[in-house]
Amino acid sequence: MEQEKRPPLNFVNRRDDITLDDDPNIMRIEMSCGHVVSSQSLTAYCRSLLDQGQYVFLCPALMEGTTKCGAEWKYMEVRRIAVLNQEEQSHFEETMAQLAAAKYCEYNQCPGCKSYVERQDLENLCVLCTICTADGDKRFEFCWQCLKTWKGRAPRSDKCENSGCVNDKIEKLLKCEEIILPEVRNLKCPLMRACPTCGNLVEHDTTGCKNIICNRCNVEFCFSCLKLTTECLKTSSYFEPCSNGVAPRQTSIPTWSK
Repeated sequence: MEQEKRPPLNFVNRRDDITLDDDPNIMRIEMSCGHVVSSQSLTAYCRSLLDQGQYVFLCPALMEGTTKCGAEWKYMEVRRIAVLNQEEQSHFEETMAQLAAAKYCEYNQCPGCKSYVERQDLENLCVLCTICTADGDKRFEFCWQCLKTWKGRAPRSDKCENSGCVNDKIEKLLKCEEIILPEVRNLKCPLMRACPTCGNLVEHDTTGCKNIICNRCNVEFCFSCLKLTTECLKTSSYFEPCSNGVAPRQTSIPTWSK
């Protein structure tokens, strides 16, 4: 299978900035921030962060005294250098997505009392405000999308019956321009996609392969077929068109399971 095209790793004979091991017989890898790790130390460090509920990987190397570098290591860089088999890679990505989902809880301002309300059911746009309901003599529900008093039947995941209640994200997905991926046999696909894991809108810059990592949940997926990369690569490769062709423009936004 054709491999993803990436610049070569920079191997150096320097001390490991995570473990401080300075065995001169071990070649290590220089990270994007300039600090040095081994595949094993990087894997152990990132796994420990996930176990602590942290999904952003920051360089722990000491600069001066007790000041840490703190540079963020993108997951794509970590995945390339860390020692991960397929099962471990899936565990990393699933854990990162779950932790990020817990952080990005959805809040909106109630149009009645102006307090902030969290949406519990991500499949339902009709949201109950408990404060307005307690203060009044009946249930007060509003639309999560247009932020007006709810109108029409419920539950619904597309829109309420207020005039002008539209999903801006879906409008962008349907109306965005078409692009060509020259390194994937001039594959044509929409410029913008909704991440199949968290629903975040992402764009392809037309360079490199057809797969990208979502900058919100850090899960990698194929921009063409919209499958997770691990699934897409079972029948295709990074620089080849997908076996099932290009997925049509999305007409719904995936909800992020918390």
